[in-house]
Amino acid sequence: MKLAVRLQLSTMMFLEFFVWGAWFVTMGTFLLNDLHTNASDVGFAYLTQSIGAIVAPFIVGLIADRFAPAQLILGVLHLIGAFLLWLAGSTADFASFYPLLLVYMILYMPTLALVNSISFRQMDDPSKKFPAIRVWGTIGWIIAGLTIGWLGWEKANTLSLTFKMAAVASGLLGLLSFTLPNTPPLKKGEKVSVGELLGLDAIRLLKQRSYLLFFLSSVAICIPLAFYYNFTNPFLNEVGMSSAAGKQSLGQMSELLFMLIMPLFFARLGVKKMLALGMLAWVIRYVFFAFGDVNANYWMLIGGIVLHGVCYDFFFVTGQIYTDAVAGQKFKSAAQGMITLATYGVGMLIGFLISGPIVDARKLADGTHNWQSIWLIPAGIALAVLLLFLLLFREGKAEKSVTMNKTA
Repeated sequence: MKLAVRLQLSTMMFLEFFVWGAWFVTMGTFLLNDLHTNASDVGFAYLTQSIGAIVAPFIVGLIADRFAPAQLILGVLHLIGAFLLWLAGSTADFASFYPLLLVYMILYMPTLALVNSISFRQMDDPSKKFPAIRVWGTIGWIIAGLTIGWLGWEKANTLSLTFKMAAVASGLLGLLSFTLPNTPPLKKGEKVSVGELLGLDAIRLLKQRSYLLFFLSSVAICIPLAFYYNFTNPFLNEVGMSSAAGKQSLGQMSELLFMLIMPLFFARLGVKKMLALGMLAWVIRYVFFAFGDVNANYWMLIGGIVLHGVCYDFFFVTGQIYTDAVAGQKFKSAAQGMITLATYGVGMLIGFLISGPIVDARKLADGTHNWQSIWLIPAGIALAVLLLFLLLFREGKAEKSVTMNKTA
């Protein structure tokens, strides 16, 4: 791959995740402090991610795979997205904000698949070359968080500027997209089924007992994950952490670190222990949040953030590798689509729906919240999922073959 193409793809990834990280982390704080809404509305706002994840396969499968080059669709979606983000940052109430966000997320979520598709099509060996491109996405997310913290937008109640910053970056990515390498549709003229778009062709994998348990665990563990996405930033700001968004970028930094050392753990632990450690990290993270503070237990708050690397890499990345291994060549893409729909679609949708009312019910008379009580709920859910997984999951030939392949 030529250096010029590598630079284009790296810039694309950087902007793709800078756009998302620029507003997503702090949206809960924006809604509570700037628009003066309630926690239930925060849950509904984050729910747009799940709706976008459910709709995304239809946009990518119907349009990008069959009618138009991926880079052109990416450009159009991001230019429209820039307009919507700018409007969202200019609203003064939730009723005006929500429909803009909903339409935006329906358009944004498909771009996550498009940037991967554009990248893969330029590589002769994606397993070796893609990580060096994808890492720039994580760097983009980190830079977005550090920028918000450095500018002090959280304390100044000017988080509407995060949407305008994201709008500018989205506009730049939209224009850049039209210069990216041509990525024409591969399935032009072919018929398509709803089952294929949603990855349901891989549903036969659920006949395997171990994979079914992993699948159900993935859905269940995404319920407490929604609490983290929704309310970590409002929580950290409420308890008095300075530059909370910047501190939260430590989570993405740990993700980079654990991604690098993950193969060493995988070779020694195998699928079951890797997945279990990922779920255990969720339990510990929420317990740290429940008992942490900005004084003597400040280390717990930082520890809960830094655990993101274990939470994400050990469970979700291991799960993607496991799914790829058991799916077989014919159903690899369908299986990844199915697990994405189950986690970011169904699992987090449930979490987004229940987390808001739980936080609202624990609001105190002075306007603050009983965060210890709140965080122990997702900790309990994650612990229950972990215990059931440890009791019921059995490593068969398929699971052991994944370990041997990673060891080899």
